[in-house]
Amino acid sequence: MAKRIGVYPGTFDPITLGHMDIIERGAKLVDELIIGVTTNIAKSPMFDDDERIAMVEREVAVAGCGNCRVVGFNSLLVDFAKEQGATTIVRGIRGVTDFEYEYQLTGMNRQLNHDIETVFLMADVALQPIASRLVKEIAIYGGEIGKFVTPKVRADVMARVAERGPRSG
Repeated sequence: MAKRIGVYPGTFDPITLGHMDIIERGAKLVDELIIGVTTNIAKSPMFDDDERIAMVEREVAVAGCGNCRVVGFNSLLVDFAKEQGATTIVRGIRGVTDFEYEYQLTGMNRQLNHDIETVFLMADVALQPIASRLVKEIAIYGGEIGKFVTPKVRADVMARVAERGPRSG
């Protein structure tokens, strides 16, 4: 039987507890889960590619996800998945808005490569509101982000905010 390889793509800027939930649950569905760290051209990242890859590698190691591997990529998702030998793309869904976007993306990916299936995992109810964009915004405006990220990621984010200078009111 062939090894079941899945890809969980994202910008992970920064990686949140919601991401970690999907990684841990997605890793149970495949023999190997490749966490693909990419840059979304529509977003302005707080951390560069190497920093985000290192952050995800650290968090995955701490979580003990032995069948996970972190790989940076900058290509079409289906091309990356094919290069990795993956037959499954794992995506997290927080709500209806995510579903509508992911539904469209899945349809496009299916047109590009019909051999790769997409699996949706609903976010844990307690983690549904968490979004990297909101975590960064809260941190930039001096709010507490400890409920949304691990302590080490919190420290990374707060250090970056301190470098750039926080905003108030």
